[in-house]
Amino acid sequence: MEAIKKEHELIVTVSPHVKSEESVSRIMWSVNLSLLPALVMGIYFFGPKATLVTALCIITAVLSEYLVERALKRKVTVSDGSAFLTGLLLGMNLPASLWSFSPFTIHVPIIGSFVAVVITKQLFGGLGYNIFNPALIGRAFLLISFPKAMTIWTQPTAAFFGMDAKTTATPLGLLKEEGIGKLMEVFGDKMNLYTQLLVGHRAGSIGETSALALLIGAAFLLFKRYITWHIPFSFLGTAALLAWVFGGKDPHTGKMLFFAGDPIIHLISGGMLLGAFFMATDYVTCPSVRKGQIVFGIGCGALTMLIRLKGGYPEGVMFAILIMNCFAPIIDRGFKTKVFGAIKTKETKA
Repeated sequence: MEAIKKEHELIVTVSPHVKSEESVSRIMWSVNLSLLPALVMGIYFFGPKATLVTALCIITAVLSEYLVERALKRKVTVSDGSAFLTGLLLGMNLPASLWSFSPFTIHVPIIGSFVAVVITKQLFGGLGYNIFNPALIGRAFLLISFPKAMTIWTQPTAAFFGMDAKTTATPLGLLKEEGIGKLMEVFGDKMNLYTQLLVGHRAGSIGETSALALLIGAAFLLFKRYITWHIPFSFLGTAALLAWVFGGKDPHTGKMLFFAGDPIIHLISGGMLLGAFFMATDYVTCPSVRKGQIVFGIGCGALTMLIRLKGGYPEGVMFAILIMNCFAPIIDRGFKTKVFGAIKTKETKA
């Protein structure tokens, strides 16, 4: 009788009523794994300096989380992979040139990881309570505090032991400052430009160079359903549309030409793919409602292109995502799910 009673026992719990073998730890380590192709390509093109910068960010992030949680007498959660992921994402958003003794810039990744984990994440309560994406706040802090060190881009050598690298501008930097003509002069023609951007043979941050490697990682996350299409596709679609409409310029006069921009260059350059698939989709700092996620992605795409085309920076992904992080709670409130079975009652005047 006892067995029959337990079999038919009604268990009442709060929502969400979703059962899955997935855990925070499993998801975080899977995301870390999905970033491996892009990291490998970054190391291939920028050499040992890329390895050292990324490793320094990861070690600092993990150690900072461990020490803060011990100091605050919280449960130590470094094994869940979230601190490792924050350090990895920050490292992939930094230039390999930061590993330098002359000028001395090794302290920059350490400071960035500390800000990302301790200030942005742990002081807000830990994983699940942070308002902003920790890795992006760390990068924004470094860009404001060390602008010169953060904007020294090295030309990829495609040789692991090539220690000497020439400084150069990123494709977005050339496009912003000197126009599409200079970009074609450097890369030869558009087909070669697209090829180099896809493979990753161009200046930029460690993890943003190879668009193809990032797409492989993104496909893995979509296949595992760790992320959905709503944010990245609305992000990229909005950016592509605005780049096509407002991104064209007359090479002689510099005046804007409508419907003459090249959206492909903007989509596979800079941190567009890294931001759209791996950072804007952060569970904690993006809306949880599907319709709200589309609005969030549209906002990220629009702000990115506004900064790229009209702002002072050649890149705008980081600022766009952080600004939209502010609006994530409001967006969720605006797209509340309908409560089935609820009856609206009319207020009666006394």
